[in-house]
Amino acid sequence: MKRQKRDKLTRAHSKGYQAGISGRSKENCPFQATEARSEWLGGWREALTDRQAGLVAR
Repeated sequence: MKRQKRDKLTRAHSKGYQAGISGRSKENCPFQATEARSEWLGGWREALTDRQAGLVAR
């Protein structure tokens, strides 16, 4: 059970990162659960930081 939960949160973070890289708004977060939403937003913020630092081609 713990592995499944961790995988879902990892996937949420990854999807948020991809959304941030592609320039989508944080308002487009598809998750309603608090933990998953938090992970998605964390990935989104990380992507914005990477874009601003020039680590990702736009």
